[in-house]
Amino acid sequence: MPVINLQGQALIWTSWNLEALTVRIYTAGPLGFSEAGRPFHARIADTLAKLGHTILDPWTFDPARINAVLAMPYGQDKKNAWEKLNVEIGKANAGLIDRCDVVFAVLDGVDVDSGTAAEIGYAYARGKRILGYRGDFRLSADNEGATVNLQVEYFIRNSGGTIIQRIEQLPTALLELATNV
Repeated sequence: MPVINLQGQALIWTSWNLEALTVRIYTAGPLGFSEAGRPFHARIADTLAKLGHTILDPWTFDPARINAVLAMPYGQDKKNAWEKLNVEIGKANAGLIDRCDVVFAVLDGVDVDSGTAAEIGYAYARGKRILGYRGDFRLSADNEGATVNLQVEYFIRNSGGTIIQRIEQLPTALLELATNV
């Protein structure tokens, strides 16, 4: 199945259909910000593609445009360029969430990334199903009764989703999400 970038272009991942169910999955999380996170994000996308799903990936937003702004010297022109690009990226991400069936959200870190939390809240408000992933063993919840921030966890679980701890749990969790409609 293809990965759809924000300009609507298909980016093909090597894939085969392992399940009869094919859904559009938005990949939320901060992994694209760092060199260390990008390979794990690619592993997640590859795993989803191998399951036959269509990936709506916010990290495919026009890298050339982002790199052009990153390369600008510090100053007002760079600030203005980011202000304009931020609106485009935010609007495009909202559009991808609107088009998805499921949000797969990476919840790692000492606290859930603020952008990821916003995407989870937006997806919940739009009636989307949300599947969380937390492979980070550090404590991150408000209290002993939660895995992550209680509001984030509420949105995930109340959408019909759950929080998995290993990527190997992804196929089973997606099937359970589909059967618990």
